[in-house]
Amino acid sequence: MEKDLIQVLCEITDSETMHKFLSEILTPAEKKDLTLRWELLKRLAEGKSQRTVASELHISLCKITRGAKILKDPSSFCAQALKKGR
Repeated sequence: MEKDLIQVLCEITDSETMHKFLSEILTPAEKKDLTLRWELLKRLAEGKSQRTVASELHISLCKITRGAKILKDPSSFCAQALKKGR
């Protein structure tokens, strides 16, 4: 099942189609969670402290800690994408 979803995501080549697909497949709460997770990763990558990010986004340090671990992993795609300024 996951393979099928990954294949569909890989076939989407423009932001308008991706937006439409994500809007159709995700609930508003799921979209909010995904957007929040990306925002916390961006802020950590900018060098903000975990406590600052937690305070600014009104989320627990547990969520922030997970994001920090992702960014510390040298093979992390998220870390590499954020370094490119996405």
